[in-house]
Amino acid sequence: MNEPAAIHAPHRTNLPGDGESANAVCPAVFIAAPASGQGKTTVTAALARMLRNQGKVVRVFKTGPDYLDPQVLAQASGQPVDQLDLWMAGETYCRQRLYEAARQADLILVEGAMGLFDGEPSSADLAALFDLPLVIVMDVKGMAQTAAALMTGLAGFRDDIRIAGMIANACGSARHRELIDAALPKTLPLLATMARNPDLALPERHLGLVQAEEIREDLECRFEAGAKVLLAEELAEALLQLPPVTFVPPQPVVAAPLPSLQDRAIGVARDAAFSFIYQANLDLLERMGATLRFFSPLTDTRLPDCDALWLPGGYPELHAARLAANTTIRDDIRSFFVADRPILAECGGMLYALESLTDHAGQTHAMLGLLPGHGAMRGRRGCQGMQTAELPEGEVRGHAHHRSQASGTPEPIAHGRRQRHPAPGEAIYRQQQLTATYLHLFFPDNPTAVARLFGQGVAQTIETKESQGCN
Repeated sequence: MNEPAAIHAPHRTNLPGDGESANAVCPAVFIAAPASGQGKTTVTAALARMLRNQGKVVRVFKTGPDYLDPQVLAQASGQPVDQLDLWMAGETYCRQRLYEAARQADLILVEGAMGLFDGEPSSADLAALFDLPLVIVMDVKGMAQTAAALMTGLAGFRDDIRIAGMIANACGSARHRELIDAALPKTLPLLATMARNPDLALPERHLGLVQAEEIREDLECRFEAGAKVLLAEELAEALLQLPPVTFVPPQPVVAAPLPSLQDRAIGVARDAAFSFIYQANLDLLERMGATLRFFSPLTDTRLPDCDALWLPGGYPELHAARLAANTTIRDDIRSFFVADRPILAECGGMLYALESLTDHAGQTHAMLGLLPGHGAMRGRRGCQGMQTAELPEGEVRGHAHHRSQASGTPEPIAHGRRQRHPAPGEAIYRQQQLTATYLHLFFPDNPTAVARLFGQGVAQTIETKESQGCN
């Protein structure tokens, strides 16, 4: 297998303007689909790797609050991958991220979530707001001309989007391709096909794709195989010939004082069991002056020297026996809790904070015991959705996505407020300075509340939540 080509620094073309305020012009494509499970991530990763192999700088974004796809796409592209979500992060945040990428990329790829029009806001809303041309990935197994009918329906459903063409995934043969191509209108060309090939598809498990770090070498083989297919299809040439997109920077804002985390060290659990971490969250903590000290509850025997702890989500159920066996780190975390220091435990981190966790095999393992209660996996049934955490420190937007349940827990101090449903959302627990919930918080939504959660420090001038356009 060949190594990806070295990354070069491209020469971006900007419209007239002064420095950072100038508009940025860059080719960009939004990869969407009529439904989940069509192969969007497989195609996006293969396309990113193909362009990377050609020495292009490809910046990839993922729509919505997804942790797993960005891990895969970051490995494929060799560049960081940010999430874009209009509800959770806000328009100005998304605009800033796209603008920054356009100033240094040869091509921007945005992978959608679910079906093109699903959710509020949807992938179509994001594409329309930034005038991104759409390429539709469709699994065409079991149909031919009907794929053209679906494409025509997608293209005509709204008049504020523009579809550049289609990629037929799981295409059975050259004849299959001919039937689809002949049925498509000329305005919706068939840009490429990918055959039915298990060597191209990305491995999945109960919450989505398998984490990239767990199958790095296997993913490399799949990326290269997919890149080879798309190279033969000349897809890059077709996409790079599309009219480039003009990315306008957010309006300048006046910075205001904001409580900071200066001189605060935050211990962040990060390993195969705890990896659901927004890079935007880490970036914000560092901008607020915090020192981040990563540790592994699976392999480390001692906590790093820190003033606060963050136990993010992940897959503790897959590593419960090892977590239970690492008694020294468990004792350190318990001592940290007893000392009444701030701890944020999200989703998988909350399961770790409970007294026990029962895995998919029905085996029960001792956990930290910081929060009364017991966690258990519950098969395919789960909870997901966008919610606002109503914390005493302030409201913070985020989301829930889990297939476990917690029982025997104490009375919550609050619940998440669902985006579009009146029923109470996820419970939020508070024990001493431990805050535990199934919700994954998006820190840039309310930096002041986050600073209070981890221990408020001296004031520092950075962008406020309002100046970032977050809600």
